[in-house]
Amino acid sequence: MDTTLDSEVVIVGAGPTGLMLANILGMYGRTVTVLEAQDRLIDYPRGVGMDDESFRTIQTVGLVETVRPHTNPRHIMRLVNGSGKTILVNDPKTDEFGWARKHGFIQPEVDRALYEGLERFPNVRVLFGHSVENVLEDGGSVTAVARVSDSAGIAEERQFRARYLVGCEGGKSPTRKRMGVRFEGESPATRWLVVDVADDPLGTPNVFLGADPKRPYVSIGLPHAVRRWEFMLRDDETEAQVTDPVFVNALLADHVPDPAGLNFIRRRVFTHHGRVASSFRKGRQMIAGDAAHLMPVWMGQGWNSGMRDATNLGWKLAAVLSGQAGDALLDTYTAERKDHAKAMVDLSLTFGKFIKITNPVAAAARDGISAVINLFPKVKSYFAEMRFKPMPRYTQGVLADPTTRAAGHAAAELTSRLVPVRTATTKVSPVGVQFPQPRVNTREQSDVLLDDVIGNWWTVLVWGNDPTDLLPPDSVAKLAALGARLVAVVPETQRQWAERSMDPGVLVLGDHTGRVKTWFDDRPTPLVFLRPDRFVAGACLTQHAPETLDAILRAMAFTGEPAAPGGDTAAATGDDSAQLAL
Repeated sequence: MDTTLDSEVVIVGAGPTGLMLANILGMYGRTVTVLEAQDRLIDYPRGVGMDDESFRTIQTVGLVETVRPHTNPRHIMRLVNGSGKTILVNDPKTDEFGWARKHGFIQPEVDRALYEGLERFPNVRVLFGHSVENVLEDGGSVTAVARVSDSAGIAEERQFRARYLVGCEGGKSPTRKRMGVRFEGESPATRWLVVDVADDPLGTPNVFLGADPKRPYVSIGLPHAVRRWEFMLRDDETEAQVTDPVFVNALLADHVPDPAGLNFIRRRVFTHHGRVASSFRKGRQMIAGDAAHLMPVWMGQGWNSGMRDATNLGWKLAAVLSGQAGDALLDTYTAERKDHAKAMVDLSLTFGKFIKITNPVAAAARDGISAVINLFPKVKSYFAEMRFKPMPRYTQGVLADPTTRAAGHAAAELTSRLVPVRTATTKVSPVGVQFPQPRVNTREQSDVLLDDVIGNWWTVLVWGNDPTDLLPPDSVAKLAALGARLVAVVPETQRQWAERSMDPGVLVLGDHTGRVKTWFDDRPTPLVFLRPDRFVAGACLTQHAPETLDAILRAMAFTGEPAAPGGDTAAATGDDSAQLAL
C-alpha cells in the first residue's frame, strides 16, 4: 500500500545532526518527518567531545538541563610521549559563548535527550524502521520512497512528500550519492581499535593522547564512569585478531592492573576519514553532518560540525518555509559551512600526523620541539587555550560588508578611513563571526545568559542607545516584518534610567559584568545585526544602519512578507489541517 504523508521537511537519519535539525525546525513551528532505517537509536558510544558552540545550540532549543547530566565540562587534553611525560596541554578556560570550551559527553545519552526533546513538538514525528530507497523531485516538492517491514517481515512501500529533504544518514549517505556531488579528501589507511569500558578503572576525568612511537594510543575519561581507549593498529593486524579478548587484554596491560577484569562495552575497529562534499545542496535536497563531511577524531569535531550544520541550516529553512525568504537563501548553506568544515578536516588530519609518528627519531624530534614550545609562554598559551582551532568566519552568505555595505560577502578587516575606525583597538571585523554570549540583567531577571533573553530569531543590538531613535521608520518597519527584536545594552548603572526613557518595545539589558562594554570598546561598530544562529550579519556605525540592513535583506532573499518564522498557529500546534498542500 502506498501512503503519502505531507510535511514541510523530511529528514533522513535520526542521528545527532538530524535530531538537532528537527528540534530547531520544531522550535520554529515547522512540520517535520524524520525517517530512520534502524528500529531504534544507536546505543553504543561514538563521539566523546562537545564544544561551546554546540552547547549554545542545545541552549537555544531548550535542552540544557536534559543534556548537562551526561557531560563533564573542561575536558582537559594532555599530549604525552612514550615515556608518559606531558609535552603539551590543551586546557582552554574561555567561556565567551556562555559555556566551557570543551566537554566530555556520552553520545547515546545526549542523542536520546535530543530525540526525547522532540516530544514537545506535535508538528514533528520520528519514524523508525523506514529505509529510504529512492527520492523523487519535481519543481515544487520532493518525495522520499521508504521501505518498511512489519514484525512478520512483510515489506511495504510508503511515500513521504515535503518541500525539502535533508540527508543526515552518515558518511555513506545515499542522499549525497543521489545528489551526484563529489566527496573530496582522503581516507588514511591507518586503522584504530576502540575499546570502551564501564566502571572506569582509572577515574582520571580527562584525555591523554599517547604519542608513543611503539603504538600511539588515546585514553579518555568520560561521564558515567566510562573509559575509552584507542590503539593504532599495524597493517598486518587483522580485525579478527585485534578484537580477540586476549589481544585486547595485552594492549591494556600497560594501562590497568587486570585487563581481564574490566567491564567491556565494545571493541571495534575503525578508519579515520577526511572528506568534504563539493556541495551541500542540490535542488530540494541537502546534506548535513557526516553525510556532508567526515572528520578524523583528533579534534573531536565530527559531532560538533554536524551541530554547526543544523544550526546554520535550521533557521534558513524556517525562513524560506514561512515565506520570509526566497529559496535562494538555502544556497548560502554551502557557501557558509563548507570552508569551515574543510578547515576542521585539515586541522584534524595534521594533528593526527603529529600524534601517530612511529619512527623513533622523528618522535624524539617532535618531543624536543614540544619541549622548546613550552619555554615560551605565549606559544604555550596558543596551544593551551586552543587558539589554533579555526573559528567559523563567514565571508560569503547572509552578510553585509562592514565597509562598503555590499550584500552577500564581508571582508575580514575594517578598512574605512573614518576616525572611529582608524582609532579602534582592532580592525578585525565582527561580521561573519559568532557574537559572544555574556551574562546580563533585565527588569525581571539577574545574571542571565544573553540568548535566553533576546529570543531565537533576529536581533538588533545597540550599545547605549535606543534603536528606535537611531533607525528611520522605514528600517523599523522592515525589522518588524523580519520579526527582529530591538535590544539596547547599557551599563548596569544606567539600566533603570533606560527602561524609563527608551521606547517600550525595546528590550533593555544591563551589562553588570562589563564584558559587553569591552566588546564594544574594542570595535567601532555600536550597532549589530544578529542572525538567529548568533552570527553577526552586519555591524556598523549607526548612520550606516539603514544601508547595512538593506544589504542583509538582499543577501537573505528577503521577501518583505511579515510572516513569523514559526508559521501559522495550526502548523505550530500540529493541527492536521495545517499539513501542506503540495
